[in-house]
Amino acid sequence: MPFIRPLPALILALGLVAAPALAQTPAAPFTDAQRAGIEVIVKDYLIKHPEVLQEALAEAEKQQAETQRLAQASALKDAREALNNGPHDVVAGNPSGDVTMVEFFDYNCGYCRKALGDVQALIKSDPKLRVVIKDFPVLGPESLEASQVAIAVRQQLKGDKLFEFHQKLLETKGRVNGARAIQVAKDLGVDTTKLQKDMASPEVKAALSENRGLGDRLGLSGTPAFIIGDEVIPGAVGVDPMRKTIADVRQCGHAAC
Repeated sequence: MPFIRPLPALILALGLVAAPALAQTPAAPFTDAQRAGIEVIVKDYLIKHPEVLQEALAEAEKQQAETQRLAQASALKDAREALNNGPHDVVAGNPSGDVTMVEFFDYNCGYCRKALGDVQALIKSDPKLRVVIKDFPVLGPESLEASQVAIAVRQQLKGDKLFEFHQKLLETKGRVNGARAIQVAKDLGVDTTKLQKDMASPEVKAALSENRGLGDRLGLSGTPAFIIGDEVIPGAVGVDPMRKTIADVRQCGHAAC
């Protein structure tokens, strides 16, 4: 736990206890009796001043958040090409847009289903926005099956048709599994025999492995997670905050100008 601020009374008390030992041998460790005395003083001080613990915890959380932010910033810089131009991703909106928004999602994530409307609204209102969709199945075997189908579908569906598949599958009520994903693909004219063969291909495994690796490097703990410029936005935060971040990236190259 970090030390927040000087504690005059505590420091004075510690000095009084340790003074005899320090006077004799400055580098000598505390004796058991001295250590026990210090523990009593510290405990008594913290009982009388619980706000010290609260401040320490708040500072620890602040430092942890800053450490995570710096780690994410470094990871974003190193992984920018893989995030924006992965060979296995769905690209929606304007493929040549001036700002790219990346979404990590799970087909069984309720918040991802909620955020779909936000993504659709952003694409509709911003003709210069490029959206990259990355499968990040974190909610069990059914989600993994659905993502395997979705990635294999990309061998047959392209462009708007591929994004249509993504939307239909994400809008499915109830749990989404491999069988449901195959049915949605079939409804869109996909050859299911070829699809099932493609599901077992190295490309599908490589795509999932790459996305898992990116998620781990960015410290993603759930879905949805959006990356806009140099910011990771966890959760379904709504259209307006994302629209503002997109505008800031477009204006100054950063998520906040």
